[in-house]
Amino acid sequence: MVMNWNISDEVIFVGMVFVAVFLLVQSFIIPVFGENRQAQKRLRKRLQAVARSADQDEPISLVRRKHLSQLSSFERALESLPGMERLEHLIEQAGQKTLAYRLVLKALIFGGAIGVLVGLLLSSMLVGLVVGVAMTTLPVFRLRRARANRLAKFEEQLPEALVVMSRALRAGHPFVDAMQLVADEMPDPIGAEFRTTFMEINYGGDVRNALNGLLGRIGSITVMVFVSSVLIQKETGGNLAELLENLASIIRSRFRFHRKLRTLSAPGRLAAWILSLQPFAMAGLLTVVSPNFLPMLTDNPIGRQLIVVAFVLTVAGIFWMRRIVRIDV
Repeated sequence: MVMNWNISDEVIFVGMVFVAVFLLVQSFIIPVFGENRQAQKRLRKRLQAVARSADQDEPISLVRRKHLSQLSSFERALESLPGMERLEHLIEQAGQKTLAYRLVLKALIFGGAIGVLVGLLLSSMLVGLVVGVAMTTLPVFRLRRARANRLAKFEEQLPEALVVMSRALRAGHPFVDAMQLVADEMPDPIGAEFRTTFMEINYGGDVRNALNGLLGRIGSITVMVFVSSVLIQKETGGNLAELLENLASIIRSRFRFHRKLRTLSAPGRLAAWILSLQPFAMAGLLTVVSPNFLPMLTDNPIGRQLIVVAFVLTVAGIFWMRRIVRIDV
């Protein structure tokens, strides 16, 4: 079946679908522990303060230094390209082991192959270019989704880890041994992150730098509260075991509240997906069922203006539904 739309209309339609899906994914596929803007701002300020206070001659992570030492000179040059450090940080937060430059090469090869294939099938290299660019960004979206899931799982495990540390401290173990107990006894991701922190301390690093490294890798308000509480207690003194128990209780209550909030907002998020994608689904269905129906709208200048207005209203509706569904707490 031959479509009556010309190449520019196909590109516009694919671009509209891509923009709508991108906005929906960014707006409604969120981790369980979604922090509000004020909380994210505080976290960014804390991370920037940690970066400014860190000694520039001191390595950020002993594990990262060991990792880079195992690469060849060519691979180290690729890893030092602009943007690679940020991508590597995203890969580390997602719990992946691949190198940043390898991920970029795989994304370019995958996106290029899909783009050429789509361009040949539709006899439109412009459409293939749009699809290829979209497919190239797909690994980054997958990494961000993996990071969100890993963060949610980490925060779900954190109260139990704090209880384990509290019991170890009450039994007479030092703080570092309590962290090692969590690293040995608990599964990933919290076991792996605490093991990395313990290794940095055990290799001669400072406790403050190691805990700030944990905060930098996880990037969570809850972890920021944990790190701040421990560092303040080490400077001022107090019962650290009791502090960790109280913090675990607060995190459990916060986790239950966010779970309940996510459940209550599920119908709104589902409605946003259905209402936003329904016009595109109807356009595709009409193209298959009645190929001569849509050209009456797209070939008319007023019809094309109506399509643009409808798309702008759809985007505005996505932002409006996001404002309704996402509750800052």
